[in-house]
Order: sequence, then C-alpha cells, then structure tokens
Amino acid sequence: MAADGDAATRRGWRGRLGASPIPAPGPLRMLSLATLANTVGSGLWLAGGPLYLTRDVDLSPASVGAGLTVAWLVGLTASVPLGALADRRDPRTLRAAVQLVQAVAAAGYLLVDSMPVFLAVAILETLLASGNLAVRAALVAAVAGPHGRVHAFATLRAVANLGIAVGSGLAAIALAADSHRAYQVLVVGNVATYLLSAALLLRLPAYPPRPPDPAVGRPRPGRALRDGRFLAVSGASALLTLHVTVISLVVPLWTVTRAGAPPPVVSAVLLTNTVLTVLLAVRLSRGADTAGPAARKLRRAGLVLAAATPLYAATAVLPTLAAVALLLVATAVWTFGDLWHAAGGAGLAYDLAPPDAVGAYQGADGLLAGLARAAGPALLTLLVLDGGVPGWLVLGAFFAGVGLAAPALTRWALANRPDRRRVAADRPAAPV
Repeated sequence: MAADGDAATRRGWRGRLGASPIPAPGPLRMLSLATLANTVGSGLWLAGGPLYLTRDVDLSPASVGAGLTVAWLVGLTASVPLGALADRRDPRTLRAAVQLVQAVAAAGYLLVDSMPVFLAVAILETLLASGNLAVRAALVAAVAGPHGRVHAFATLRAVANLGIAVGSGLAAIALAADSHRAYQVLVVGNVATYLLSAALLLRLPAYPPRPPDPAVGRPRPGRALRDGRFLAVSGASALLTLHVTVISLVVPLWTVTRAGAPPPVVSAVLLTNTVLTVLLAVRLSRGADTAGPAARKLRRAGLVLAAATPLYAATAVLPTLAAVALLLVATAVWTFGDLWHAAGGAGLAYDLAPPDAVGAYQGADGLLAGLARAAGPALLTLLVLDGGVPGWLVLGAFFAGVGLAAPALTRWALANRPDRRRVAADRPAAPV
C-alpha cells in the first residue's frame, strides 16, 4: 500500500512538471510571489548599488570591490548554522524573520558615509543573505516534498531571473536621474521588497520541524561539514558553479575587449541568458529528483559548458557581425549547461542529505559554491581574458573533467548509506 501511495505521488508530480514557470495555485505559487518580490529588490540593488556607493556615497570602486569581497567571505560562515537552525525550526517563520532583519540591513546603506560603515553594513547583509539561501532551500523542501523540490527549485530560479530583470529595469530610472534623492529611493525600494516578501511568506502554512529519527538519534552539530563523501559531490558541483562568473563577468568583458563587439551587445548576451532561463528552467529540471539521474545531469552540464567554450573563443577571430551572432549562439548553449547544472546540483544536494538535516547540508553546499564564486573572478579573468583562446580551451577541459567525474563521485557517496527515501516517505508532501 505504501508503495502504491509513493507511486501515485510520483505520477502526480510528473503531471505537474510542465514547462511553465508559473506554478498552480497553492503554497508554491505563494513562495514564488515572495521570491519575485525579493528578487525585484535584488535587481534594483545589483543594477544601482555600485553606482550609489561610488557616485553618491563617494567610495572608490576599489574600496567597494574589496569591501564586498571581504563581506562575502565573512558572510559564508552563516550558511551552515542558519541552515541547521531551519532543520530545528519552522523554515517559513525563520525565513520571514531573516528577511525582516535583511530589510533593516538594507536600510543601513542610507547611513553609509565611510568605508568602515560600509563594511559593517555589507558584512551584516551578506551574513543574512548567505544564511537565508540555506533557509530557503529547507523551505523549498518542506513546501514541495521529496518528489517536487527540484521542480520547485527550478520554478523559483525562473521567477528569480524574471524578478531581477524587472528590478534592473526599474533601477534604470534612478540611474538616469543620477541624483541623491533618486539613489535613496532605490535603497528604500530594495528595503520595501524585503518587507513585502516576508509578508507573503507568512501566508504560507507552518512547517514544523521533523522529529529526530529514533534509529539515528538527534543530529550532531556540524555533521554536514564532516560528511566527506557529500562534500566531494558538492565540491564538484561548486566547481561547475564557476559558470556563473563566466557569464556575468568574463563574457561581458570578452565581448567588448576581445570579440570587438559594441557595448550594447553585452545586454543582448545577458538578456539571452535571462530569457532562456525563464523559459527553460522548469523543463530542464525534470528527472533530477534522485541522486543518480541528478549526477547524470551534472555530467551533461559539464560537457555542454565545455562545448560552448570554443564557440566563445572563436569570436576573437571573426568579423564583428559574425562574432556577435556566435556570441548569442554560445550563450544559448551555455545556458543549457547552466540550467542542467542547477537542476543536477539541487537534486544531489537534496537527495544526499539526511531528511532531518536538509538545511544544514544545503548550507554546506552553499558554502562550497560561495567559496568557488569568491575565487572565480580573479582566476577566470587571469585564465580567459589574459590567456585568450587557449584559456577558453583549458576552461572547457576543466568543465568536462568535472562533469565526467560527477557520476563516479555520486556512486561513492551513495555507497554504504542508509535508505533515506524510507525516512523521507514518512513525511507526506504538502500540496503545492
């Protein structure tokens, strides 16, 4: 009977895994609306924050860059503790509370008038942001259950891209005005989106924490960081996370300096990535609910990212129009790899985690991904922008190697582990 119920749950989820990023009415839709509100604010700040800090606050670009790097590295330390807290508390209430504090931290940018104040505000903000990612992962798992969490993760990824695009467009109004008042409105707008997101989260039902499994006992603090097999798989996924730095930093600089394309082409390249993410994130996430298929998606992601690197490299030796066309094609290929990596990485991080420690394990996964992203800008600009075509080819070989290693690492991680799906099945998924 239990097996029949489990099969019915799986069939129900297959029926819902359509290509649309807009979820049906229910908790997932409410979570998506909260995500949309939050990421509109992210788009406002990503587009306008650097100019506010340099043009209005009058910090130097080097100071802003150094401060954000320090803040991000310090902020990563909150990922595992807050994720573990989400395993012991209702993740809905915890995330809403964190976002309320994030609103206060975001408002703190109105008080920034020196480097020390900026650093204090940035560290507080990134501590909360890093920890909130792990709390969000625990909430997604609670809302969607074991058979729908990767689908929900992909849905929120599509919604987040849409929100960031909208926020970036709204930020253009403040940037066009380029005045003290306009920048203050931009900061206040970001604060308001945190408050709106928290209010929407509180409209979700409560998700009480899972009681400890009697066969396992109460979770030991820090066990996610001692699980070497999980960390090996998560580390492979983190290395593939470097593709985010490539598309957001390396490709824009390459487009202008090496491909010789005019600056507006950068917007077209990034828009291609954003639109394809919104349209395809849900569809390409299908089949990554368990570790084996998720690892194969990770392998596919590494190979597809590798296939895109010679396309980007070739734009350096082509006439401008041909280079622009190839840049867009390469970005489309890159986005497929990006989305397969997101689905595979999420599936592995969820399925390899004990059901009573999803938040802590997601925090460890986020910690490794954050470290990779912190190291990425310096390493990748040196490899690709200074290395040129050979640098792209080395990067492609690296991605391919990591992708090919993922299934073997996953089999090793699964060896001698208890059947966690038995425990996960004891907790029915909430309707989404």
